[in-house]
Amino acid sequence: MSLRHAVLGLIAEMDGASGYDLLKMFEISLGNVWPARQSQLYGELGKLADAGLIEVAEEGPRGRRAYRITDSGRAELRHWLVDVPSKGSRKDESLLRVFFLGMVEPEEAQRYMRGHAAGLGEYLDELTALEKDVDWGEDDLSVYGRLVIEYGKRFAAMRRDWFEWASREIESLGERGAGRGRGPEH
Repeated sequence: MSLRHAVLGLIAEMDGASGYDLLKMFEISLGNVWPARQSQLYGELGKLADAGLIEVAEEGPRGRRAYRITDSGRAELRHWLVDVPSKGSRKDESLLRVFFLGMVEPEEAQRYMRGHAAGLGEYLDELTALEKDVDWGEDDLSVYGRLVIEYGKRFAAMRRDWFEWASREIESLGERGAGRGRGPEH
């Protein structure tokens, strides 16, 4: 997925949305699958307009611009949705670090694992609160947005549970005397 298609999709769903409106929607809906900073979003709006995929629907006070998707933009979005195969990312920096935790003391490894579990628990709490705060309707953004939030909650819970389990595994390894390969000084 690209920021380009995320922005196109939101503009298609939120005809007449401003950059600010889109940024808020990113925060409450797409943040757990494709976060974007303000500078990235506004830069992408300019690129999409230059490419003829969106256009300014109206200009308001203080330079506020509301955007709408063009026919070319809808065609691009549809093409991406149905014709372009999804590229799942298999890169995960936190798991790469886990792979090498044998290089540090078991207590440090457990601290790393517990820290991730706690962070994921906090993220799960944030998603749960967000889900309660959103005024859900029956529109497409609400229906599919709820699906995405549910995925985020389940994924965060699974990862939290796994990091907690792995921390216990590391603790039991330490009790059995494992970890002899922790680097050249050991």
